[in-house]
Amino acid sequence: MAVASDRDLPTAIGSDHDRRKDLKAFDNTKTGVKGLMDAGIVKIPNIFILPPDDIIKASVAGLTHIQIPIIDMEGVESDRRLEIVDEIGRASETWGFFQVVNHGIPVSVLDEMIEGARRFFEQPDEVKMEYYNRDFKRKVSYLSNFDLYQSTAANWKDTLLCIMAPDPLDPHELPAACRDIKMKYSKYLTGLGTTLFELLSEALGLNSNYLKDMGCARGHAILSHYYPPCPEPDLTLGITHHSDNDFLTILLQDHIGGLQVLHQNQWVDVSPMHGALVVNVGDLLQLISNDKLKSVEHRVLANRVGPRISVACFFSTRLHPSTKVYGPIKELVSDENPPKYKETTVADYLTYYLAKGLDGKKSALDHFKL
Repeated sequence: MAVASDRDLPTAIGSDHDRRKDLKAFDNTKTGVKGLMDAGIVKIPNIFILPPDDIIKASVAGLTHIQIPIIDMEGVESDRRLEIVDEIGRASETWGFFQVVNHGIPVSVLDEMIEGARRFFEQPDEVKMEYYNRDFKRKVSYLSNFDLYQSTAANWKDTLLCIMAPDPLDPHELPAACRDIKMKYSKYLTGLGTTLFELLSEALGLNSNYLKDMGCARGHAILSHYYPPCPEPDLTLGITHHSDNDFLTILLQDHIGGLQVLHQNQWVDVSPMHGALVVNVGDLLQLISNDKLKSVEHRVLANRVGPRISVACFFSTRLHPSTKVYGPIKELVSDENPPKYKETTVADYLTYYLAKGLDGKKSALDHFKL
């Protein structure tokens, strides 16, 4: 593609620029952040530039001498189960994040899922544009920044969202570039997610099926993220720091790195491990565990190197209509440990989360505290 002049891009911004106009111009291209890089920009548009105070915070390097827990799941159905339950429980209470190895998903499937995501984002724009929308009730959405019009600064990434359950998804609704691998990966994730919810149930002192019977594993969405190389990575972020709006997230990341977790008020790098998966507690699991398990803030740095590709599985029924309400589990509360949150439906929680956006200031959980 020929390099466009500044005036051809939604990046030419004068001193009196109208931010919303620039956001709309960017959105209307339907080519996302990758489209900017394909056009040959050397300066990032103002809509991506963080406020000065946030730039300083974003420039703080992550700690590399400590790492999130790594849990070997081999033998989960043997006499090692109690040991694994203990490790997952401690990691979920203290870090809210851990990596799992020997989790049962072949490395070849993980590698193909990364490549499937790459194929989608790197295919011709006119093919991707068919999926570009901001209707979060649709099963398949390609977009850049779900909170584009709420955030103080846009994030340097594009996303393909595919809602795989609870309603069955017709494979033909998925983009051809990643259709087969996404269906295969979804089946593996269903199994791994069920196992993790069993282990977390046991770590909470509940029966193995407790969280599953509550519906925590009933729905899941797969979000493929594409972070193009950034010409000015010190001025923006791949993802603003946030906690997740689901029960549990399973993340596959490539070799580039950039994911950081906030632990004891310090950013810690989550170093990529080929064949490993990152697991983190979501807001709804913190809510029903009455703060026993921690949904921890995390972020992704922008990078001159790329693209960085990651694939996140969110266990949640999202906006699926349901009257089921979730509050602190009765077995986990007492007079000494009273409920800390009011009840909510999954859809109501997500609706509030989406409207709030990733402001990097307050957790959406705060809104539901008693």
